[in-house]
Amino acid sequence: MDRHEMLLSPAGVDALRTALTLARFTANGIADRLGPQGTGAVARNDYRAALRATEDRDRLATLIRVFICDQTEPEAAVADALAPLALDEALAGGIVERHGDGLRAGVDLEPYGDDWWVLADVPASARPGRPLHAEHVLGIGGATQTLISAAVRPVVDTALDLGTGSGVQALHLSTHARLVTATDVSERALRFAATTAALNGQDWELLRGDMVAPVAGRRFDLVVSNPPFVVGPGTTTHVYRDSGRVGDAIGAELAAAAPDLLTEGGTMQYLANWVHVTGEDWAERVTGWFAGTGLDAWVIQREVADPMAYVNLWLTDVGESADPQRMAAWLDWFDAHKVEAIGFGIVSLRRSGHDRPVVRVEDLRQRVEPPLGDRIGEWFGRQDWLRTRDTEGLLAARYRAAEGLQLRQEATMGDDGWAVDRQVLAMPRGLRWSEEIDPLVLALVGGADGRLPLRDQLALLAAAHDVAPDELAEAAGPIVAHLVERGIVEPVTD
Repeated sequence: MDRHEMLLSPAGVDALRTALTLARFTANGIADRLGPQGTGAVARNDYRAALRATEDRDRLATLIRVFICDQTEPEAAVADALAPLALDEALAGGIVERHGDGLRAGVDLEPYGDDWWVLADVPASARPGRPLHAEHVLGIGGATQTLISAAVRPVVDTALDLGTGSGVQALHLSTHARLVTATDVSERALRFAATTAALNGQDWELLRGDMVAPVAGRRFDLVVSNPPFVVGPGTTTHVYRDSGRVGDAIGAELAAAAPDLLTEGGTMQYLANWVHVTGEDWAERVTGWFAGTGLDAWVIQREVADPMAYVNLWLTDVGESADPQRMAAWLDWFDAHKVEAIGFGIVSLRRSGHDRPVVRVEDLRQRVEPPLGDRIGEWFGRQDWLRTRDTEGLLAARYRAAEGLQLRQEATMGDDGWAVDRQVLAMPRGLRWSEEIDPLVLALVGGADGRLPLRDQLALLAAAHDVAPDELAEAAGPIVAHLVERGIVEPVTD
């Protein structure tokens, strides 16, 4: 590990790990203690069942009450639960803090996964009225989980986590990367990340600096980032949220930096927000981020918020929701720049080495089959297959309809019976796309059973519909390529 100061001494970290292990303060240990209903209730911030299940105050019970239920507990009980970590060091390191006549959590110490722990700041919701530190370190929130799910997981030599915060993404990278590097602009965040790494027996290179600056001139096989992507006038009050860049410039900046960060075949994924400007196509705006990079890019928009909801969300996130002047200034900035909405999504880039990079920017609002990272990996795989085939190659291939593909029809009853108005192909698995189709495409997909090359299949359709085979083949090429990209039909490779 690049030696950054930790919250505890190395011996103190070892002692804390011992205490947590002895108490079985793990996700599984807590679930066993609380039971399914109590565990589910805790996830909804309902601690009643958890408090009833921990009234005996043994080591695990005390740790659950302090770090899960945010209770103040007697000093003697907390000291016993943390042993062999000395209470003086736990207090000095901010692991616990004095409150009233006892001790409460000073940090968010969260059991995570099968046997990990993540250290972060206590969230704003747990300390109402107490302003967040300017270098507040987030725990495992919604955006964090989104990136975890969306990340591709190839076994790689080198991986980089830009803006690591508490180190959650780096923990996941450590499961499939030989060397993990993590950066952050905040020295305070690096203290938390260093402690998280050491507590979990990890050895990461930790570098301080703004986004890619600390790794200038270096390349990595895999890069992930949950950056400070919040869109606004460029004011920085909390570094986990505010990049200091105006508008959505941080997303464009990371796109521009990607070519110099990635090894051949390398992948970069990051979360981003982008503005929807009145009179402009948001997708064209974001597509412009990748011009000249030479990278394949797939950007999927998962959510859209109006400016009022957006500002409310982020002011509440840092406990500033009662500041009308702050809200007004932010909304005025949106008005001045004709921002009518803000999109949130995932940017996936790949250095494929091809001279014809593929760039797609699109909505993907539907629920997808998890993990999303597997679906993203499959999408890039389909692009590789398509890129090596011209129209003749597409026509020579055999195709099979996706497993479980469904046809949904809308029809109107008339004098002559039902008249079909609309036909939609729907994927119940994978990316769960829905595509409205015409009868010819329906016939093409319906005949895709993997036996005939597409050219032969089209010849049969041409005869049935009295269409010239060459004309049908020319029209079918882009349609089939789109269906393959969506995963609605799959090439047969055996």
